[in-house]
Amino acid sequence: MLKVSLLMRVKVYRPKKKSPADPTKLAEKDVTLVGQIRQVVFAPSGKHVVGFLVRQPDIAGMVKRPDVFVALDSVKAHDLGLILTKADEGTNEAAMERLGLDWDRCILWTGMDAKTTDGKELGWVDDVEFSPKTGAVKAFYVGDGSVAKSLVGNVVIPGEMLEGYANGFMLVKPEVANLALNGGLAAKAGESYARAKLSGKKAVSKAGKAAGGAVEQGARGFGRMIGKAKKAAKNADPQKAVGKQIGRTKGMFGSFMDEYKKASR
Repeated sequence: MLKVSLLMRVKVYRPKKKSPADPTKLAEKDVTLVGQIRQVVFAPSGKHVVGFLVRQPDIAGMVKRPDVFVALDSVKAHDLGLILTKADEGTNEAAMERLGLDWDRCILWTGMDAKTTDGKELGWVDDVEFSPKTGAVKAFYVGDGSVAKSLVGNVVIPGEMLEGYANGFMLVKPEVANLALNGGLAAKAGESYARAKLSGKKAVSKAGKAAGGAVEQGARGFGRMIGKAKKAAKNADPQKAVGKQIGRTKGMFGSFMDEYKKASR
């Protein structure tokens, strides 16, 4: 299994003409950079990853270009990053049509508020674990934000407990409210959820309203139906608040490659 956070800012490449057909034999000279992954896209059901939104490099460092949708079934892991194996039918509208997807009904889970179908708010989606081979979601990780999470940990919600999406919320089964926390200093120490949650909120407050607001806006402001996010995405950089910046160092990127290849077996 692979986590969405591990994919953030991973580079995607397109093979050049006359380059080796086998992706494993491609060298840096054989590929062209498409861009970096900035969000992972889920099917309308929310239970499968279907691809990625890839941010293209700005033209001359100034003119922004639109994101490229890259289908999950159209990439292979490589030492450089991810390599497009279906350049024509694996991107944008061609990929959506081939996969039978409605662009406006696909979902970006990262950063979306989550609650049970009977109305209990749980926090927002920090991460998602899925199979890179099939795209099937194994679990959603829901927390209260970066500072509170260090105290509280995450609620790990099995994929089968997802009920769907409605009015800006991920909806899950009522019994999710009774799930135990996973990780976090307070959870490991055996403290109660209510006490740890309160401590987390106080810590966020002490960190400053500006900093806390930036985290909240960056995270909660981006998880939504993908069709409604097109305009907002132009003015937001959610990775400053959510998602780890993977791939900036050789060691970190090596970790991603190991996990991706292992999870794809």
